[in-house]
Amino acid sequence: MVQAKVVALAAAALLACSCQYSMSWQKYRMDGHRTGVTVPSADNVPQALGVIEGDVYTAPNGRTFAKGSATYAAAADMIGVQAQMARVKEVVGHAPEAMVRQSPESALSDWIVDRMMAEVASVTKRKVDVGITNFGGIRVDLPAGDVLLDDLLSMLPFRNSLCYVALKGSDLQAIFDQMAATRPQVVGGVKLVFNGGKVESALVGGKPVDPKKTYGVATSDFLLDGGDGLTIGKNARELIVTDKYIIDAILPYARRLAAEGKPIAYQTDGRMVIKKEEKQ
Repeated sequence: MVQAKVVALAAAALLACSCQYSMSWQKYRMDGHRTGVTVPSADNVPQALGVIEGDVYTAPNGRTFAKGSATYAAAADMIGVQAQMARVKEVVGHAPEAMVRQSPESALSDWIVDRMMAEVASVTKRKVDVGITNFGGIRVDLPAGDVLLDDLLSMLPFRNSLCYVALKGSDLQAIFDQMAATRPQVVGGVKLVFNGGKVESALVGGKPVDPKKTYGVATSDFLLDGGDGLTIGKNARELIVTDKYIIDAILPYARRLAAEGKPIAYQTDGRMVIKKEEKQ
C-alpha cells in the first residue's frame, strides 16, 4: 500500500512538472495626466518623476500626494530604483521618426534582420544569403528622438543566440511555404510574394530559389526547433550557434551610428508582399 502511494505521488509530480506555461505581453499607454510624469533619463529624475520629501510626494506638475496614497507608493518605488537604472538610461542613438513593428514588413523588422545577417556573416565567416527571425521576438517599437539603451533592451529582451544554418534550397522553400500557409515572419535577403496561402514567387539574390543549391541562413536558436512553429535547423547541412545574441547585432551598430553622427533610420523595400486571395 505504501509503495503504491509513493508511485502515485511520483506520477502526480511528473504530471505536474509536464505542464506547459506560456507568457503574454500587453502594453499600456502611460500619459502622466495626473502628475506630469515623463520618462526619465539618467540626469533629469527630479524633473521627470518629481521628488519625495518626508511624507509628501511632489509631482512634476506641482500636485502633492501624502504618504499612504497609491501615488506616493508608486512614486517612491520608481524614484528609488533610478540609481540602479541609470546605466540603461544611456542615450545610444537618435531616431528622426518612430519605427513600428508591423507584419508582414516594417522598417524596424527589416533593420533588425539585416543587422542579424551582417553580424552572423562577420562572426562565422560564412556567406549569408537569407535572414529569418520572428516578429514575436521584437517586443516594443523604436521611439522617435533619443534612443536609450533601455529602449533597445526592451525591444530585444530575449537571450536568443545568433545562428548560421546551411540549408538546401528545397528545405528553404519549405520554410517559405509554411510561412505562406500560416503567418509571415521577418525575412532578409529574399523577396517573397504570397498569394492565397501559397508562395507565388521566392527570389534570393534576385533569382528563384534553386532546390539543389545550398543557402546560408542567419537566424536565432529559438527558431531552430519549433519556436513560433519554425524548425529552421531541420536538415541543416551545417549549423553554427554563436555566442552572440540578437541585441549584440543591434546595440553596437546603433552606437556606431551615433559616433558617426548618423541617425537610426530604415525603409521597407517590398521584400514581403501578401496578395489577397482571389475570389472563386
